[in-house]
Amino acid sequence: MPPRTSRARLADAALFTAGAVLGSVLLLTLASPFSSSSSPSSGVGSGEVDRLGGGRTFYDDPGVAYTIDRPIVGWDEKRAEWLRAHPELAGGGGERVLMVSGSQPEPCGSPAGDSLLTRLLKNKLDYCRLNGVQLLYNTALLRPSMDRYWAKIPVVRAAMVAHPEAEWVWWVDSDAVLTDMDFRLPLSRYRDHNFVAHGWPHLVYESRSWTSLNAGVFLIRNCQWSLDFMDAWAAMGPDSPEYQHWGAVLTSTFKDKVFNESDDQSALVYMLLQSGSPWRDKVYLESDYYFEGYWLEIAGRLGNITERYEAMERGAAPLRRRHAEAEHAAYAAARDAALAGAGLAESGVSGWRRPFVTHFTGCQPCSGHRNEHYTGKSCDEGIRRALSFADDQVLRAYGFRHAGPLSDAVSPLPFDHPTQTA
Repeated sequence: MPPRTSRARLADAALFTAGAVLGSVLLLTLASPFSSSSSPSSGVGSGEVDRLGGGRTFYDDPGVAYTIDRPIVGWDEKRAEWLRAHPELAGGGGERVLMVSGSQPEPCGSPAGDSLLTRLLKNKLDYCRLNGVQLLYNTALLRPSMDRYWAKIPVVRAAMVAHPEAEWVWWVDSDAVLTDMDFRLPLSRYRDHNFVAHGWPHLVYESRSWTSLNAGVFLIRNCQWSLDFMDAWAAMGPDSPEYQHWGAVLTSTFKDKVFNESDDQSALVYMLLQSGSPWRDKVYLESDYYFEGYWLEIAGRLGNITERYEAMERGAAPLRRRHAEAEHAAYAAARDAALAGAGLAESGVSGWRRPFVTHFTGCQPCSGHRNEHYTGKSCDEGIRRALSFADDQVLRAYGFRHAGPLSDAVSPLPFDHPTQTA
């Protein structure tokens, strides 16, 4: 999977990062391995009040703040103590994941922007419901001085404090589409790491390119290391009195960076490059699958990928069997096994597995101020193709699919699809 060219990424970084500017917090609690199973009470009695007044936790410490400008120390101990005090919320261990995304509070400038944001949100809701992930979707700018691509850091920081039950926080830009509803994050491969981004080590450490990784989708462990990491990352952002200086430093460090501004992605690469970096050993650069895939190398292949999956299912009757949506995980595992057996499990440009995340970086569906290297038609059609591709995986459990890759209309699926055709 080759990286984007620097020219194609220039406007991407300079423009507003979709989903990074955030507003009233909407916490969508889905079927999750760490959701409470108790039903809400119609009122709060004395017993509930007494329970709320139990032992003190870090939440009772005025020194623990949600804002990025106030460092937290001893977080691992504080969080562990909270988990011991709330065993009913500690289920799932290292598998507890909180997805965080969002969009701007104002209406979109693009005529179709608000509709697309709704569909992009639905896509994340669908994935989270099917895979036991909790979703936090936010539309408030939590720290106005940290806008555009920097706005995600204050939100992720606040999410860690608000969700000590989550082992991982998974940031996903709002212009990213989950295009494989079956795929689950391979968390076990990251057990010795605290931060995961899509990237290529040789491009970071040898080529020293600012496009050697992408900061629009990342996974970060809820721990003290991560809080310190984000403090150091934010210190290169617009809150810093040396913000202009950092812009010059990053521009001189990366020969393919042609704008004199400190952006989150360049800053992240710079942190990894420093001699004796305390961060490098705990950062995992993922390139074995589309942890964050570049839409231009994906959108045009989605139709062929669908055909490969349907051909596989025509030879596997159990996969064609209709089933309840609640059985999704079992059927996803069966499809994974069938893919491996058919030699189709490889991801990436040369593989036929569905891309996990298709990121429409530079398309700016809300503002419409897309990268000058992309046409409106390519962006709009690409997003619609990806959304329909993902939505068809969801609609199948309800007996429908889109009438076409660019159609909003749906059609009933014939029995024993895809062997039978409508």
